[in-house]
Amino acid sequence: MLRVGDVMTTFVEFIGPEATVKEAAEMMGELEVGALPAGSAERIEGVVTDRDILYRVVAAGLDPTRVRVREVLSRPVVFCGEDETVQAAMDAMAANHIRRMPVQDASGRVTGWVTLADLARKLLVDSTMLQGALTAMTGDAET
Repeated sequence: MLRVGDVMTTFVEFIGPEATVKEAAEMMGELEVGALPAGSAERIEGVVTDRDILYRVVAAGLDPTRVRVREVLSRPVVFCGEDETVQAAMDAMAANHIRRMPVQDASGRVTGWVTLADLARKLLVDSTMLQGALTAMTGDAET
């Protein structure tokens, strides 16, 4: 059975809750990510997403150099465990309408980050049915 620990990204960059929203947006751009956990591996206070910035700052006409990350965080944070099944993670994401989720070890420390893209990539690459269909399509296209 496929586990979250098999598909998660182990590099997780955190933003401080006192950082400005502008700093968070710049960090997201540099890392090419759509969300950052705020806090530390031992204690996440929330997650700031590109949508949080768009709707809670830009659309509200607020100054991103004055608004702090802690003011726009999405809460509560929904976590999953490294040993949870991919299906359980997908169910939690769907139930909570989220696209990314921090992954915790048994002690509650954040050890990774799992996204819908990670899950889709792994499931699609490992799907023998999909691979067969793609091979068949490619073979048909060449004849």
